[in-house]
Amino acid sequence: MDTHSGQSIDLLRRCLIGTAAAAVTAAPLGLLTAGRATASPLALPEVKPGSNTAFPPLKKLRAGLLDVAYADVGPSDGPPVLLLHGWPYDIHAFVDVAPLLASKGFRVIVPYLRGYGETRFVSSDTIRNGQPTALAADIVDFMDALKIEQAVLGGFDWGARTVNIVSALWPERAKATVSVSGYLIGSQEAGKAPLPPKAELAWWYQFYFATERGQLGYDKYRHEFSKLIWQLASPQWHFDDATFDRSATAFENPDHVAIVIHNYRWRLGLAQGEARYSALEHKLASFPAITVPTITLEGDANGAPHPDPSAYAQKFTGSYEHRLIKGGIGHNLPQEAPTAFAQAIIDVADA
Repeated sequence: MDTHSGQSIDLLRRCLIGTAAAAVTAAPLGLLTAGRATASPLALPEVKPGSNTAFPPLKKLRAGLLDVAYADVGPSDGPPVLLLHGWPYDIHAFVDVAPLLASKGFRVIVPYLRGYGETRFVSSDTIRNGQPTALAADIVDFMDALKIEQAVLGGFDWGARTVNIVSALWPERAKATVSVSGYLIGSQEAGKAPLPPKAELAWWYQFYFATERGQLGYDKYRHEFSKLIWQLASPQWHFDDATFDRSATAFENPDHVAIVIHNYRWRLGLAQGEARYSALEHKLASFPAITVPTITLEGDANGAPHPDPSAYAQKFTGSYEHRLIKGGIGHNLPQEAPTAFAQAIIDVADA
C-alpha cells in the first residue's frame, strides 16, 4: 500500500461509511470545497465491478532497463491513457476501467510495474531497486519506447505515487492526471519523522519488511500476505477467490519480493538508492507542486492509511478537483468503482 506524503504524514484517517451503490461528490475544477460538494453526473454507463475478467493478449516492449508486459486496449490512434497499479495489486485493477475508456475512443495502456507479472529486467546485473523514482523513470522510458510524447496518467497506491512523480518532474509528459489518495510524493528525510502510535500501527508491514524475518515471511507467504492486505485496505469489498487469484499470479515474478522489500526499506532509510536517481530525489525532497490538470479520488471506506484531502489540495496548482467515491469503496478504487475512475479520466482529459 502506498499512501501518505511527507508533508501530511500525521493526517491519516479511515473512512468506513455505508454500503449503498457507489456515488461521487465533487468540487469544481480549480477549487476544493469542503462540505459543499455537488453531484457530478456520470456520462458513462454504470458497470458492475467484475464484469470483465481478462485483457486481450498482452504485448511486450523493451523500454530502458525492462522488458515491459502490458495490456493495450482501444484504438491505436486514440488519445493515450496510461494506468498504473500498486502493491499488492496488478493490472487487473483496471480490467473494467479499460473497456469503458476504450469505448470512448481512448487508447488504454496498462503496464506491469517492475517486479510484477511478465515484466522482466533486461539484465541480471541490474540492481533490483524499488525506489519510487526508479519506477517513475521506468514509465518515462516506457512512453519513449511507445513513442508517446504525452498521455493522461492515472493510478492508485504505488501507481498514484508514480503518476505524481512523473507529473512533478516531467510535466510535459502528463496531459492530466488522476490520483487516488492525492499527493503521495515523499522522501527518505520525511520518512524519518515518527508518527503517533496509532498511525504507526497502520504501517505494521513496513516495519515487518525491515527485518530478515519479514523478507523471508513475505517470500514464503506472499499469497496469504497479499490477500490480508486486500482485506485490510478494502474492508467492505467482498472480492472472491477467483478475483484475487488472477492478480496473485503477478506476485510470482522472480524479482517481486526484492522490489517490494527494497521499496519499503528505502522509505525508512534502511536501503540505499542508486546514484542515477539522486538528482531526481533532491527535486522531490522539496515536495514540488503538480501543475497539470488533476482529479484526486478517495474511497469512503479506504482501510489503508491515507492523508485527508485538505492536506494536499494546495499541492495541485493547475485545474483541480477532488471526488469522494461513496458506497463502501476501499483502497483499490479502480477495481471497486471502475465507472467512477473511468469518468475521472474522461473528465480530466477535457480539463
